[in-house]
Amino acid sequence: MTYRLYNRLGSAGLAVEAAFEYAGIPFELTEVASTAGAPMPESFREINPMGQVPALVLASGELLTETSAILIYLSAAHPESSLGPRPDGQGYGRFVRWIIFCGVNVHEAGSRMIYPFRFTTDPAAEDAVRDAARDRLVQSLRVLDDAVGSGPFLLGDTMTAADIYTAMFYSWHLHKVDLPHLERLHASVMDNAKVANVFNRHNARKK
Repeated sequence: MTYRLYNRLGSAGLAVEAAFEYAGIPFELTEVASTAGAPMPESFREINPMGQVPALVLASGELLTETSAILIYLSAAHPESSLGPRPDGQGYGRFVRWIIFCGVNVHEAGSRMIYPFRFTTDPAAEDAVRDAARDRLVQSLRVLDDAVGSGPFLLGDTMTAADIYTAMFYSWHLHKVDLPHLERLHASVMDNAKVANVFNRHNARKK
């Protein structure tokens, strides 16, 4: 099976790239020429009308978007990998829960904090949007921190795509709030050299 992943450095597609590398799943990477906060090339809308990355083209030619959806799909399509439990296996519900939680709560709050103008038509309200989003982000990260507990991962001793996704958000908000369990999870994820290489390449763009 051949996958083509469209991505941009510094985007949430980091988690997808890292998942591919961690699982050893072959894929072809096409980096879209754009920087964080800048419009994507108009030609890219022929691939994804929303103009967002990551965008994954499956072997069938079908397009899959949304980081959460891609991570869940890959774990189910490659049950031999360690990306997540089998759909009928123990812990699968928690695996899906935390991936969706990251996308709906953590990522959304981060987007509102960084790009408040996308979420209000009143420029005078942008600071309020940003402040509320920051509170929501901290609350969401603390929920994840509690979920990890003694871990070291969200599902216990086994690292999954949910941990890679969570570690990405922690790396973006490093040291902004005390999250000891997430700090340990992040360190454990970064112990994998292939994953660490992807993180370092992407996060260098964000500095």
